[in-house]
Amino acid sequence: MSASERSGEPAGDIRRDGSDPVGLTPLSPVGRLAATVDRLSREVRAAQAEAEGRALIELAKGILVARLGCGPAEAARQLAELAEQSQVTPLEFAVDVINQAARDRVSEVTDAFLAATAAVRTACPDEDPDGGGSAGAGAAAEAVADSAAVRLRAAESGALAADDTQAVADALLEQALRPLGAVAVAIWAAGYDGSLTLVGSAGFPPAEAARWRYVPPDVATVARCGLTERSGQWFASLAGTGLPSVGRHQYPDGGRVAVPAGTGGRIHGVLEIVWPVPLAPQPPQVVRQVEALAELCAHTLESYTPPREPGQEPRVMPDAVELMDLADGLHDPALVLVPHLDAAGQLADFRIQHVNKRFMDPAGRPRAVVGGALLLEAYPMAAGDSELFRSVERVYATGEPFRARHMNLTALVDQVPLSAVADISVSRHGNAVLLIWRIEDETARLASLLQHAQRLGRIGGFEENLLTGEITWNGQLFDLYGRPHTSTPVPLEELAAHAHPDDAVAIGRFLRTLLHHRRPASAAFRLRRPDGVTRHVRVVAEPVLDTDDRLLLVRGACQDISAQHWTEVALAATRDQLAHTEQQAIERARLTLQLQHAIMPPEQTPLRVPDLQVAVRYRPAETEQLVGGDWYDAVMLPSGRVLLCVGDVAGHGIEAATSMVVLRNALRGLAVTGAGPGQLLSWLNIVAHHLTGGVTATAVCGLYDPARRTLRWARAGHLPPVLVRGPEARPLPLVRGMLLGAVAEAAYEEAEAQLAAGDTLLMYTDGLIERRDRPVEEALTQLLSTVRPTPNTLDQHLDRLLTYSRSDTDDDTCLVGIRVG
Repeated sequence: MSASERSGEPAGDIRRDGSDPVGLTPLSPVGRLAATVDRLSREVRAAQAEAEGRALIELAKGILVARLGCGPAEAARQLAELAEQSQVTPLEFAVDVINQAARDRVSEVTDAFLAATAAVRTACPDEDPDGGGSAGAGAAAEAVADSAAVRLRAAESGALAADDTQAVADALLEQALRPLGAVAVAIWAAGYDGSLTLVGSAGFPPAEAARWRYVPPDVATVARCGLTERSGQWFASLAGTGLPSVGRHQYPDGGRVAVPAGTGGRIHGVLEIVWPVPLAPQPPQVVRQVEALAELCAHTLESYTPPREPGQEPRVMPDAVELMDLADGLHDPALVLVPHLDAAGQLADFRIQHVNKRFMDPAGRPRAVVGGALLLEAYPMAAGDSELFRSVERVYATGEPFRARHMNLTALVDQVPLSAVADISVSRHGNAVLLIWRIEDETARLASLLQHAQRLGRIGGFEENLLTGEITWNGQLFDLYGRPHTSTPVPLEELAAHAHPDDAVAIGRFLRTLLHHRRPASAAFRLRRPDGVTRHVRVVAEPVLDTDDRLLLVRGACQDISAQHWTEVALAATRDQLAHTEQQAIERARLTLQLQHAIMPPEQTPLRVPDLQVAVRYRPAETEQLVGGDWYDAVMLPSGRVLLCVGDVAGHGIEAATSMVVLRNALRGLAVTGAGPGQLLSWLNIVAHHLTGGVTATAVCGLYDPARRTLRWARAGHLPPVLVRGPEARPLPLVRGMLLGAVAEAAYEEAEAQLAAGDTLLMYTDGLIERRDRPVEEALTQLLSTVRPTPNTLDQHLDRLLTYSRSDTDDDTCLVGIRVG
C-alpha cells in the first residue's frame, strides 16, 4: 500500500473520483510517474522529520542519563516506558523533558500553549459519551499545544544543526512556520552601516531572492521597520503598507511580519515571514512563537560574516583597544562605551571604558572620575529629556550612526543639575560604541553674536583709559570713522576736531556731562571722515570710577544714524507736503460745499401754488470729499405752470458742482420760453455737450399744470418719478431719452400723467436708493414699499424717505415731491 493510500489522501493532482484535470489517469504512465514523485517527496519529508525527531530523542536521553545517573540503554527504556504511561509519542515526551530541563524561551512558549490548552479543557470538559462536541474541542486544543512544542523544538534542532543561515531558513519554514499558514521566510543580517543583507530565504523564487540580496541603508522596507522600530511589526497586508519587500510580486496582498533578531541588547538582523493572504490578528501564543524563532535566528546571525567581493580586503572591526587609540587622536571630547549586561544577559547600561585626552566633563569633573563608571551612573540625566542613553542604545542595537546638534547635556553634581549644549555623534565599532560631543563655547558664540549685531546696527565700541591714555576701538568703529585699522584711535577730547563746526556746542555739552559731572551722556553730530564723506553719528558713553570714586576710564559706542537721519528728513518733508495737500483739499471741499449750499440749501422756502404742496430736500454726501453734482429745482413759471426737475452730474468735487450750477441755471432760463420738457432737455443736452467741458449728466424734467392737474415730463437717462395714489405706489412708465452731453444732438420723448386729489409725486436722484450689493431694480422695489404709508404732510413724507433710505454709497441726494389737493 502506498503512503497516499495509507493516509487517505490523493496522490499528486489525481482526484478521488479518478478524474484528472489535465487528462491523466492513474493507470497512464504520466499519472504513475506523478504518484511516484508525490510518494517519494512525502517519504523524504518523513525521513527528515524522523531524523530531527531522533535528535530530540537523543537529547532527552542525555538529560535522563544526567538526572538518573544511568546508562544510555536504561535511559532509552525509561523514556519509552514514561511515554507509554503518559499516552504520548516518544518524540512528544522527549520535547517535554527538554522543556522542563531548559526553561528557555521555547519552553516559555510551550507553557503558554499548555495554559491555553488547560483553559480550553476547563471550558470544554470531556463529558460527551459519543466523543463529539466539547470533548473534540479539548482534544484539539491539547493536540495544538503538543504539536507547537514539537514544532518549536524541531525547528530549534534544525537551526542548530544547520551549517549556514540558508539551512536555518529552510528548517524554520518547514518545521515551524508552514503549520501557521506561512509560505515564505527571509532572514536579514544588519550591517554596521544600517544596510540589510538577505542571508537566508525559503519559499521565494531564486531570482527574487537574488534580486533582494542587498538593501542599502535608509531604504524603507518591511524588514527596515522591524529593525528601526525594535519591536515586532505585524502587517495585515503588504499592499496596505506601501513598502517594498522581497516576494511582493508573488504575494502582494499577503500578511507580513518583521521581528528583530537580537541578543544582549544588540540586534543582529530581522526575521521576515510571509503569508499568502491578508493576516488576521494573531493570538499571543503565536506572537511568542515567532519571537522565539527570531531569537534562534539571532544566534546564527551573531556569527555571520559578510562574504567578500572579489578583490575586496577583509573588513576588520576594531576592538575596544583600537577604538581607544582612535579616540585619543580626535580633537573633540570622546568616550568609548562597551555594553554592560545584567544577570539575564540583557543590556542594562554601558561602561565608560575610556575617555580621551580632550575630554571635558560638563560638570567639570576630572577624567579619572568619569572613566570606568557606568554611563547612567556618571550621567543619570542622559535617560531624561535629552534621550542620550536611548540614542546610544539604538546605535548599539541597529548599527546606524546618530548625529544631533545643540543637544542638552546635563550632569548631576551634588544633586544640582549642570547643563551644557553640545553637538553629538554616536557610532558603533565592533562591540563598542564611540560617543563624541563638542560642547559649544558660550563665550565665543556670544562674542560672534555681538559682532554681527554691531555690524547690522552700524555700531562701533570704544574704551578710553584716562589714566594711561590707552584707547581701544573695535573694527566697526574704525570703519565708521573711515580710518585703517592700524591707525591711532581718536581721543574723546579731539572729537570736536573731526565733527562739523556747527556741532561743537553739542559735543562740548556731551564731554562736560561725561567727564566733569561723571554721568552717562549722549550726543548726535556730523562726523567728517578723511575721505570727505559726512556721516551722522550718535555717541553714547558712560564713566567708570575706581574704588576711590575717581574717573578711571570711559566706555561707549558710536552708531551710524545717517540712514535714519535722512529718513527722518524725508519723512518730515513728506509730512509737510501731506499737511499742505490736506489743507488744500479741505479748503477745496469747503468752497465746493459752500457753493452747493448757496445754490441748493438743504431746505427751501415752500413754493405757494393753489391746491398743490411742494417740498424739496437735499442731503449732502457724508464725506466732504465726495461733494457731488446732484441738483433740483421747483419754480413757478410766468405761464402759471410749475417746473419740477432733479439731475445728477457725473463725478464729484468742484468740477461737478460748477457743472451742476451751469445746467440748473440753463434749464431755469430755458423754461421761460414755454417749451415742453422734451424740448427743454434737448436744449440742455446741447449746453452740456458744448458749454461745460463735455460733462455728462442725468435729469428728469416735468411741467405741472395746476388747472388741469396734469404733469408732462421727460427723462434723460434718469430714474422715472414715483406716483403714490392711495395704498399703491408705482413708477411712471418709462419714456426714451439718453443722458445729457453724450451726443451733440438728441431728442427726448414726453409723457403726460393725470393726477388726482391726494396724489403724491416724487422725483429723486440715485443717492436715495443706490446700493453697492443690490441691482437698481431691487433698490427701486424697496423704495416703493417705503413710500406706500403716506404721512399727514408732504414734509413728513420726504423726511421719512431720507430717514429710512438704505443707500450705502455715501452719495448726495436730491428729493422733490408734490401733493395734489
